Amino acid sequence: MFSHRVPVPGGTNLLTDSLARRTKPYIDLTVSNPTAVGLPPSGERGWSALADAPGRVYAPHPKGLLTSREAVSAYYARRGVTANVERILLTASSSEAYGWLFKLLADPGDAVLVPAPSYPLLDALAELEALSLHRYPLSIEDGWGFHASAIEEAVERLAQGGRRVAAVVLVNPNNPTGGSIARTELRTLLRLSHEKSFGVISDEVFLDYRFERRADEVDVAASESSGLVFSLGGLSKAAALPQLKLGWILANGPEPHLSQALSRLEWIGDAYLSVGTPVQHALAQFLAGSDATAERIRERIVCNRSALEQAFPFGGPVSVQRVTGGWSAVLRLPALIPEERLVLSLLEEHDVLVHPGYFFEFPFEAFLVLSLLPAPEEFSSGVGRLADALGALVGR
Repeated sequence: MFSHRVPVPGGTNLLTDSLARRTKPYIDLTVSNPTAVGLPPSGERGWSALADAPGRVYAPHPKGLLTSREAVSAYYARRGVTANVERILLTASSSEAYGWLFKLLADPGDAVLVPAPSYPLLDALAELEALSLHRYPLSIEDGWGFHASAIEEAVERLAQGGRRVAAVVLVNPNNPTGGSIARTELRTLLRLSHEKSFGVISDEVFLDYRFERRADEVDVAASESSGLVFSLGGLSKAAALPQLKLGWILANGPEPHLSQALSRLEWIGDAYLSVGTPVQHALAQFLAGSDATAERIRERIVCNRSALEQAFPFGGPVSVQRVTGGWSAVLRLPALIPEERLVLSLLEEHDVLVHPGYFFEFPFEAFLVLSLLPAPEEFSSGVGRLADALGALVGR
């Protein structure tokens, strides 16, 4: 079991070139950096703790300092999840966590399955480990839902071609669709992972940003133990502090696979020791204030979602897909012109920037993806421009 080029159509370079040449101001509805959208500063006690004396002494641990892992365990406990500190490892980011897990689970040339739609950074992370990335579809029929049957089909298809699947990635809630995973589907997937000897990586960085709940919805995949599973989180989203560069892995699974995985991850961690000492010592303080920070962001998202739904009422030619989680919103519209041309036109003629759907590997056109993080006044102004432009294109 163990062993920003974003690869999307080259036309994305046209958008990059257009932005590089541009001197005229525009409204950016793609910004997802929580430190750049006018949110109140957060983590005052944590910032003070960064300068405390313990952070000046270097005494690293491959998994991360025990007190820091205890802070992550307490974060999960507040969400009703038991997280043993011995199953937690700190990383410098969720991207680094992916890299460690790909090293753990896969050999060069092995396959990794990732959802479509999803954030395109996964392509680059797989390529950096010399892995072959393959996509499995989320189901548009039930709001981009996850079905374990799609994984089973992909594993069998790749096996017929002589390709081993080493890892399956879940994004829960998904970015950008916001969809979550049903517990029955997760348990089916974990049984399959045990039978077929692959690991499950569940990216849960948007754990605290769900807006609709289902009784059978999974919060933390690593609360299950029927297959080898790794849940990812971090300060970037949990406390809106991406600049502090601290993430974590929570592992679970059957023995002896779990112990072997933790031992090997500890060895990998010891080779990097990448998380700074001051931020580890301050972690408990930052996470203690993370609930209030997340609530402010949720209020921002709900406000902007309301403005978007007012601009594009239900039943019109441009529809707002249900925003059930995360920081993004998805618009679906008639595919009258290619997404790339549409996005360039919106920027050049209407001074508003949005993402094309193909950037996130939507299976067909036309979709646009917007961040719900901008300041409400700017967001409302940008959405107004977007509504005027799309209204002229598709009719109101």
